[in-house]
Amino acid sequence: MSQLNRIKEVLKEQGRSGKWLSEQLGKDVATVSRWCTNTVQPSIETIDKIATILDINRQKLLSRSK
Repeated sequence: MSQLNRIKEVLKEQGRSGKWLSEQLGKDVATVSRWCTNTVQPSIETIDKIATILDINRQKLLSRSK
């Protein structure tokens, strides 16, 4: 099983955009876009920062894929 993130889904649930998240993190929009499409994965430290920004538990940003 590989680890995938749910950043895109959580942003949509909260009515927020990848551009907004990139601004909050001080990251390039393209980097956040790659995370949202699961092309690349952010570090666990970054997942923690995103969870804090979105005020959710880190586990809600992670999902397992078979």
